[in-house]
This record gives sequence, structure tokens and C-alpha cells, in this order.
Amino acid sequence: MSKTDLSLGNVKAQAEHISKDAQKWIVPLARFGFVAKGVVYIIIGILAALAAFGNGGKTTDSRGAFEEILSHSYGKPMLGAVCIGLIGYAIWRIVQAIKDTEDKGSGAKGLAVRGGYFVIGLIHLSLAYSAARLISGSGGSSGGESQSKEWTAFILEQSFGELIVIAIGLGFIGFAASQFYKAYTTKFREKLKTNQMSDQTESFATKFGQFGLSARGVVFGIIGIFLILAGLRSNAGEVRGLSGALRALLQQSYGQILLGVVAIGLIAYGLYMFVLARYRRMVI
Repeated sequence: MSKTDLSLGNVKAQAEHISKDAQKWIVPLARFGFVAKGVVYIIIGILAALAAFGNGGKTTDSRGAFEEILSHSYGKPMLGAVCIGLIGYAIWRIVQAIKDTEDKGSGAKGLAVRGGYFVIGLIHLSLAYSAARLISGSGGSSGGESQSKEWTAFILEQSFGELIVIAIGLGFIGFAASQFYKAYTTKFREKLKTNQMSDQTESFATKFGQFGLSARGVVFGIIGIFLILAGLRSNAGEVRGLSGALRALLQQSYGQILLGVVAIGLIAYGLYMFVLARYRRMVI
């Protein structure tokens, strides 16, 4: 055996050793991230449900959920835990993208999916950063929707800005369609350790997953529609974030019912995240 072969073998062995060491902390941290994500969605859903049924509450987004956590006793350590969880979730998604742990391949479709994992990771890092700034008291007053409008305004000022915003809106609608597809086909079950579940847990995961994914599909579809309108009208003011999408539901005929159903769906999605924290198949 040549020295080159020995050298390559050592590098491979070292890489595998590092991967095993990383798995010891990335996987538990990612599972904790599912819990953190679930907590955020449950808070958003509860506040929206209260708003729909006239018992206070409000339509809000992740930042609003962070502020709600911070308003309670021990709010800072609780939000700190959420922040750590979101970082763990982000790292796992980025590792998914780079190492192709889901075996998506290097074709056009596979790279697109892996790119999506990477973007999701960056989004959750941004959410963790926002939570950290709130904990430190330097979070400012602007929410996610304001930032979305600022970014949209910046894009609209560029060459072909309107087309770019429309394309982003279509991307959101495509993502919404994927959520409905997963809910209808229950393909999300393929990533669960169903062999370790009781019949009751499996039924709970399936029903809450379907309901939760459908609710997310509605919300992201509305966000996509408003982005397309912003591009068509060259007006960043048309943009809506999660809170704006929920407000839009409330403003429709039978808005209270629509918002109430979607809000309960978001709570269901949050509970489904708890199931994923325990039973999601994870490879690093």
C-alpha cells in the first residue's frame, strides 16, 4: 500500500471520528431545537386563537412569541433556552445541506432541496440572533414584517427587482403547496421512527402533522400572494409576514372562524414538533 493510500485512509478515518463526535452533540441539540420551534408555534397559535375568539391575544410572529416568553417570570432563561434550541436546529439543517445526510444527491433537484435546508438553517440562526438581542435588551422595536418590507423595498430598487420579488412569492406558494402535499399524502411519516411509537402516539403524530402542515400551507400561501402583489405593484407595503397573513385571514368573511382554525392548526404543528423531537430519524 502506498503512502498516499495510507494518508487518504487516515484522513477518512479522522473525518469519520469527527463526524461521530459531532453526532454526540448535534443530534441532541437538534432535537431540543424541535422543542424550541414547537414552543414558538404554540405561542403564536394560542395568541391568534385568543384574538379570533375575542379573548384578547393578537396576531403575531416569532418575534412576538419571543416577547411573550420574555414577559413572564424567568423569561430570560426560558428565551435563552429557546435561542439555544434554534441554534441547534439551524446547525443540523446546515449539516444536512453540506453532508447530504438525507441522500438527496447532487442533481438539480437534490441541490435545490439541500439549498433549501441551508436557507432554513440560516433563517433559524437569524431567529436565534433576534431572540438573543431581545434577551440583551438591544432588540429594537421593529418586527419581522417591518424587516421583510425593508428587504423587499431594497430588492425592488434593483434591476428586475419586481420579477425577483414575484419569483420569491412563487417560491413561498410552492413551499405552501409542498406542505399541503405532505399533509395529504402523509409522506412526513417516512421520517418518523414509527416502529418505536405506540398506536396512540402514531395516530397523534399523523393527525397533528396533517393539521399543522395544512395550517402552515395556508399561512405561507398568503405570504406568497402578498409578495406577488408587491412585485406586480412595485410596492413593498403590500408585503405581509406571518402576523400579517394571520391578520389577513381575520379581515375576510367569516374571518374569526378562518383565523381560529388556522390558529389551532399552528398549535397542532407545535405539538407535532414535540413528536419530531423524540421520534425524528436523524443521521449526521
